[in-house]
Parts: sequence; C-alpha cells; structure tokens
Amino acid sequence: MMASPAGARDVRTDYKAEIRWTSFGIPHIRAADEHGLGYGIGYAYARDNLCLLADEVLTVRGERARFLGREGQSSTGLDNVRSDFFFRWLNADEAVAGFLDSQPPAIRQLLSGYVAGFNHYLGEVATTKRPVACRDADWLRPLQEEDMARLVRRLLVEGGIGQFSEAMLAAAPPQAAAPTPTTVTSLSLERLRGFALERGSNAIAVGGERTENGKGRLLANPHFPWSGGLRFYQMHLTLPGKLDVMGAALPGLPVVNIGFNRHLAWTHTVDTSSHFTLHRLALDPKDPTRYLVDGRSLPLRKTTLSIDVREPDGRLSKQSHDIYESTFGPLLNWPGMLDWNRQHAYALQDVNLGNTRVLQQWLAMNQASDLDAFSAAIQDIQGIPWVNTLAVDDRGSALYMNASLVPNVPLERLGECADQALLGQGLPGLDGSRGDCDWQVDPEAAQPGVVAGKRLPALRRGDFVQNSNDSAWMSNPATPLTGYSPLVSREGRPLGARARYALAQLGAHDGQPFSEDFLTRLVTDNRVYLADLVLDDLLAFCASRSTDQELAGGCAALAAWDRRAELDSGLGLLYFQRFVAALPKLDAVWLHPFDPQDPLHTPRGIAWQDPQVARQLERALRKAASEVEAARWPERTTWGQIQIARRGNVQIPIPGGDGRMGIYNAIQSRQDADGRLEVVGGSSYIQLVSFDEKGPVAKGLLAFSQSSEPASPYFKDQTELFSRQEWQTLPFTREQIDADPNLLILRLRDRH
Repeated sequence: MMASPAGARDVRTDYKAEIRWTSFGIPHIRAADEHGLGYGIGYAYARDNLCLLADEVLTVRGERARFLGREGQSSTGLDNVRSDFFFRWLNADEAVAGFLDSQPPAIRQLLSGYVAGFNHYLGEVATTKRPVACRDADWLRPLQEEDMARLVRRLLVEGGIGQFSEAMLAAAPPQAAAPTPTTVTSLSLERLRGFALERGSNAIAVGGERTENGKGRLLANPHFPWSGGLRFYQMHLTLPGKLDVMGAALPGLPVVNIGFNRHLAWTHTVDTSSHFTLHRLALDPKDPTRYLVDGRSLPLRKTTLSIDVREPDGRLSKQSHDIYESTFGPLLNWPGMLDWNRQHAYALQDVNLGNTRVLQQWLAMNQASDLDAFSAAIQDIQGIPWVNTLAVDDRGSALYMNASLVPNVPLERLGECADQALLGQGLPGLDGSRGDCDWQVDPEAAQPGVVAGKRLPALRRGDFVQNSNDSAWMSNPATPLTGYSPLVSREGRPLGARARYALAQLGAHDGQPFSEDFLTRLVTDNRVYLADLVLDDLLAFCASRSTDQELAGGCAALAAWDRRAELDSGLGLLYFQRFVAALPKLDAVWLHPFDPQDPLHTPRGIAWQDPQVARQLERALRKAASEVEAARWPERTTWGQIQIARRGNVQIPIPGGDGRMGIYNAIQSRQDADGRLEVVGGSSYIQLVSFDEKGPVAKGLLAFSQSSEPASPYFKDQTELFSRQEWQTLPFTREQIDADPNLLILRLRDRH
C-alpha cells in the first residue's frame, strides 16, 4: 500500500502489533509499520490509563462542564467552565485540522494507529471490567484522530499561553464587565517563575573522557506531575530496520520523549528561554477595541465561544464568552500587572501555537544513530517546544542544546523595543505600537518569527555537560555559553541550588570516572545542598539565642538533623523547609552575596551577626516553629512519616523534597487534611544509561508507576521501589525481554 500524502486521512483498515510486557508493566511493542506500532501503543496505554486519557480528552475537547458540571477542575488547574472556554479557543476546529494536515505520513499513521488501538481496548473490555473511575461515565467515548492533535496542542502551550489562560479569559474592554467565571484568581509572578520547578529536571551527560570505557553515560531525572496530562508512561517501540527506542512518553504521544536507543540516550530539562512575548498595545483613543500600530488603527478580533454546562438539576445550559485577539495574539487582563484600560492593553504571542513539527521532531530523535544526526535533526526541524536537550552517544560525546522555539527579536532591536516595566518584573515585554518591534523572519529558521536552530546555544564535550533548569551559561564551567539574547539565555545570574550541588559534586571528583554509582547517589543521597550553605551559620545564630525558649525546640531539631531528605531524616528537615519559606527574601541575608565571577561558590553563608539579618532570622525561626508545633508531630517523627504518596488505602513514604533547597531528588508536595505532605510531582521517569560493546545498559524506574488505575498490579509497584530507592534494570534486547520472569505476550490484529 502506498503511503498517504501529508494531510490525507488514513483509510487503512489492517493493524497488527505484538506487545511483550515485562516486569512492572512495561510494554515492548513491535510492529511492521507505523500503523501497527501506533495501534500497539494505544492499546497498551488504554489498558493502563483508560480513565486518565479519557479525562484528558474531555479537557482538550472543552467538554468538562457539559458532562461534569461547574464543580471540579481539569489537570491544568482551571475550573471546568474556564477550562472549557480556554480549550475551545486553543483547539478550534481549523487549528486542529491545520495541525493534522501538516503531519508527514509516518506521524499520521502513528496517530491513526494509536486511535485504533485505544478504541480496540475500549471495545474489548466489558463495561463491568472497566476501571471504577469511568466505568459508567458517559464521557468515556471512542478516541478520534482530532483528539490526538488536541492533546499535543495542550502540551505545546504549557510554556506560553497555557500559563496565562486565566488572564486571557479575564480580558474584556474597559467598562465591559467580564463574566464571573473568568476572574483571575491564581496568576502570580511567583507561579510563573515556578514553572521550571514544577516541570523542572536534572540531567548530566558524561562524555567518554570521564567514563570507564570511553563511551557516553546519561543521568535523566525529570521532575514532572504525578497525575494528569503530563504523567509519563514507559514503553519500548520497535519497527525492524527503522526504529528501536525505549523510554517514556506523555499521554497521547506515539513517540518517546525521553529515552535511549542502540547508540544514544537523551533527556530534557525545562529551559529559561522565552517562548512568548507580551506586546503593550497603544489603544485608539476613540475606541478601546482598536489599537495603533505605526499610527494605523486596527480592530481587535472578537471570537464568541459557546459551551454547554450541566446544571445541578441535570439540564444543559448555554454559556458564552468573548475572546479578543490582536495580530500578535490574545489580549490579557491581569489586574495590577497587565491591565486593559482606555490607553493600553497587553497581548501575548506564543511561539508554539505555530509548532506543527513536535511529533516529527521526537520521531527523528528516536531514530537517530549518532549525535551528529541527532543534533542536526533538532536544529533543522525545530520542533522542541520549551525544554533543553542533553544527550550522549556510544562514541563518547556529550551534548547540550538549548534549542527550543524562541521568538526572534535581534539583540539590538530588543534594546529599542523592550517594555522596561515588564522586563523589571521578569516578563518579556515589547512595544506593540511599532511594527518593527514584532518578531523578525530568519530565512534559515523552520518557522517564521523564530530564532534559527543553528543560532541557539549548543555545547559538545568529551567530559560532561549538565543542566538543572538554569540558563545555558554554566552547562560546563570550563566553556561558558555567553553572548545570547536574554530571550534565549542569560549569563551572570545566580545558579539554582540543584545545579550548584551537581557542579560541586562533579568538580570534587578529582578526574575520576563518573561511575554509575556516583551518578545514582546524586539522586538517592537526598542531600539538602542549601543546608550545606547556611545551616552552620543558622546554628551559630541559635547558639546566640540559647535562652529563648520559643526557639529552643526548632534549633535543637536543626542541630540533630542529618541535612538530608531521607525517609529516616528527622523533624529538622521540616523546620528547615518552613524556615526557608518564612524568610521574606533569601538574597537579603547572605554573608557572601552572589559574585558573577564566582558563580559556583556564591552566594553562601548567613550574615547572622548583622542586626537587620538577625531580626529576619528570628522572625522566620519563630514562624517555622509555630507552624511545625501546630502540626503536633511527635519529637521522633521521620520524614517518611510526613511525606507520602497515597495509593488507595496505602501510604507510601517518599524521600526527597523541595528542589529550591538544592535537593537533587526534587519532590513537590501539598499538605493534606491530616497535615501530611502528599506528593503531587517531582522525580518521575528516572533513567541512567551507559553503553558497552553490545549497546545500551540502562536502569531506572517510573516513580509513580505505570498505571493510574487502582485495580492494576502496576498502580504502586514502582512507587514502592522509588520509596526504597531501588532502580531496576530496563530490559532492551530481545534476550533480556524474553528472560523476564513476568513476561506476557499479546499479538494484536484488527480488521474492520
């Protein structure tokens, strides 16, 4: 059968795949073509996460309020009504069709196969045997190919308009009240700056100069949500002669996002680049729904969205909302920050709204046979949305690339066009009244208005490169990456504590090989690097206040603490975490402030003998003590009793902690009704990949386990491994797979 041209709807009706499941429910999917491979992926994913994907599809279709009513929220954090309006706008029919029409045949076939596989499982499993969470749900419906595009587009805008959805829905002309459901409630600078923490990662790519056998070695430690639409899934994909790749993918994707193949391994970390710009519009004095560009008055485009809402009595009501857009993008209203008044308004331009190449990008990376082909694919296709890429190969090279999509505003133009008020808040703002301040077209770029791939930061070395969500600057201190537009990368700024911890450990290794044990311990030691920088001084301050009984308990706990976030670490960790959170500004208390000439060793220490600093320390310690003591934890409480993952009625203790404190095993948790910290994100798919003469040698795990279904045997098995910090061998060769004691084989075929 001849391949369909790009954009043509696939009419193939014969799908075949073989799935070999090994321990912990990892599917190894083999097929003769992309149709079959996608078919196997969709079937395997539905078996493990049927309700999760159906719920996410409900979200990206903009139909939550129709089926679930006003109460509740999607995995984006938006309530059902706002979520539906946002996704009706994002995934308008023409945008979804345009995305699908842009896909090359191989991707289109993977997508159609995935849909067929998911629907095969849905039709095969009896209603009574479906997961309880969606067993009788009228929103559990067959998947459509358009749903795949909707899921991908949701992921694309995570680094841009997805962060401003509330502000977009709150935008209305002056004196025109926005409907109640669009009130901005949670948008803040702190939340925007926390994106890299919540979607962050650690990565170290080691070249052959620092391994025992001269081949590459990679540590991948992405920090992602433990639930919802960004929950990783392990899988191994094989098309004989074309593809053999293992790793993890996000829901609804028929390609591996982070993984390894026969010759190379790679991972991603959320970057610091700008993937959007804000444009300050000068409004027409005669009409606040028109704006001026080079003196010319242009109308805002108004789109009226309509959704169905299920009311408490079961009837469906209609609700509508207007979205306003300029040529740059949708208007925002963030009170006190991005106000729409009679003089000015702000529009957001998201570079990834035009990214139709993301699946093609990862497929090319999956298929690359060496770092030359790998890096060329990234630079040429330019489909990576908002992450750095670090990789190694079996020839001993290590690669760092800050090669995501970034708006092309040349440095000299940026100086003329920057909105200083927004820049002062850390937001990429431009003058929207001048046409020459818009994004510039580079003929060598894959998409109009973006920086060409070859002009973005890249570093290839034989020793190592690393990243923990800082800019490209200190990927390897021996070769600083400098001179880029601040929209791309910024040098001369303090490194995050996780990066400093990694660089300190790498630098102290005295020229020895960076062994697998060494890289594993970076994560499993759960060292709190910030404590190494400040705790001695904090304890000296405690000693100077030894007669203060209000501080005595907390100071004693800090002194007894092992400076780790292990399961058996004591209450000192909780006191330290609350103390750091209670400090109004850590930068104001450093004994040795940041020095751009010494970024690896500064800032450090607390200037506790300074009276102003002493007052801040005392207030923060009192607040921390008050909060910890209010929780009434017994004196011998351990961290494993405080931080947990719930799996049904089982509470699994979880090591690690807040990455801002320099804990490489970064974990995000939220306090529950019992006062415990329940994990919501952090270390997710971990892989440590080396190479020998036969190919990859890999170990790792999926911290939250393969399945989101409580009845599945793969609902908590790897979470228990993560609790014990036991990384497992990842079977890659056919011999390793067939030797697995829990091997289960299924041969699928679907004829319509």
